[in-house]
Amino acid sequence: MEKDGRPFADADEMHTYMIRKWNDKVSQEDEVYIIGDFSMGDAKQTCELARMLHGRKTLLIGNHDRYIEEEQFDPSCFEEICSYKEIRDQDRKVILCHYPVLFYHGQYKVDQDGNYTTYMLYGHVHNTPDAQLMNHFQDEIRSEIKYIKYTKTYQHTPCQMINCFCMFSDYHPLSLDEWIKKTTD
Repeated sequence: MEKDGRPFADADEMHTYMIRKWNDKVSQEDEVYIIGDFSMGDAKQTCELARMLHGRKTLLIGNHDRYIEEEQFDPSCFEEICSYKEIRDQDRKVILCHYPVLFYHGQYKVDQDGNYTTYMLYGHVHNTPDAQLMNHFQDEIRSEIKYIKYTKTYQHTPCQMINCFCMFSDYHPLSLDEWIKKTTD
């Protein structure tokens, strides 16, 4: 918590807050993609936590998700566990990975109106100097002019990456549209 500057006295206070915020927003039928570092607890604690949270949960494995290697871990507390996933959200492709991928599948695709159609959602860097470095890298990528074959025009290189660190969403899941709005406001 110190690394990120989280506003909680201890882990228990943070967990209570996060569970309440999550369950106030998410129904049992909602699909939720957890982009890694779900828990620092052991397998038993993590499964108990996962079962308290509403929704059908997919875990994208993060570097702190060590509990999945423990014998006591019950993978059924998640719908799916993977390292990388590509999904569709309306007419958009979403790349999900705990680790930021600067050059991702579908990055250059836009629709007939020039709107971006692919987004890369990541975690890992939290709210650290590495997160600021990622922002810098993205600005550099976007500053390059490239020929985009889908629109047959020259334009700035698309780089629609979103750091989905839980502190940036007030500790509850957001939809893709909510993340996009949050990062463009």
